[in-house]
Amino acid sequence: MVFTTRTSIDALFKICEEMRIVVPENMKYFCVSEAIALYLQKYIVYRKRKIFFGNGTNASILETIGSKHKNEKFLICVADSCKADINKIFVKAKLKHSSAVFVKTINSNISNLDINSYDMLVFYSPSDIKSLQESFPDFKQNTIQFATFGPATLKALKSAKLISTVVAPTPEAPSIAKALSIYFEQRQLADHGKGV
Repeated sequence: MVFTTRTSIDALFKICEEMRIVVPENMKYFCVSEAIALYLQKYIVYRKRKIFFGNGTNASILETIGSKHKNEKFLICVADSCKADINKIFVKAKLKHSSAVFVKTINSNISNLDINSYDMLVFYSPSDIKSLQESFPDFKQNTIQFATFGPATLKALKSAKLISTVVAPTPEAPSIAKALSIYFEQRQLADHGKGV
């Protein structure tokens, strides 16, 4: 099983429970990040021999598969927003796989928010940016800053012709919380240097 989101883990195990399907004990799990791998503990006993994780990018899953697991058959459990990206990676690597959409994203209408009253918006997925565009079709970035988590989210933001001030994951900031912490520390030092 390959997981790119926590919500796809919840959806898969919920379906298995409702259909009374027992997931085999020897099932192997490949996750895009350690955080997603650790989330599996909610449903299974965490064993290093059967849970593998990448560094936060879809491509890093291939490194965890390596030559040791390349002959396995993979089920990619995805959200509709990231199906194409990871599927292309598995096709290019010539791995035997199927993909199934376990989570469908439905954007909320947030047009009732005074979006310009915020100093920064944090996006975790490309669908977050799509929701912003649907709710505010004439949106202009002006002085609002953006933080993005994940390369697909950053790509979607750039496609919307918006600029991200804070980007994660990076080697120094594997989480959005760490990236924001570094950004605010640097900003405080810069403001202090200016005598602000």
